[in-house]
Amino acid sequence: MRDIYEVLDRWGAWAACDSSGVDWQPIAAGFKGLLPHGKKSRPQCCDDEGIMIDGCVARLRKYKPDEYELVIAHFVIGISLRAIAKRRKCSDGTIRKDLQTALGFIIGVISTMN
Repeated sequence: MRDIYEVLDRWGAWAACDSSGVDWQPIAAGFKGLLPHGKKSRPQCCDDEGIMIDGCVARLRKYKPDEYELVIAHFVIGISLRAIAKRRKCSDGTIRKDLQTALGFIIGVISTMN
């Protein structure tokens, strides 16, 4: 299996470029794509892989909402882990542990799909 961090980084770029229909970038109809959202120059995954990871992240949202918000903030929006720790008023280590929990959950969901 490839590095899950790299997979989620590519998925985050894919989701930020409006390829995902799950729940990123809530904008009124007719105005979609007018506002920049996330980093556009990152390499993206293919649509099939993006849809699969979307399903895994949707399950993460259901069972671990705090880790879900962390994954969206870091991989889709592009906020650094240090900035997230500052906003949550906790240590970097705590955020990194929460991210590891989320990554482990996503790996588990992917392995059950295969």
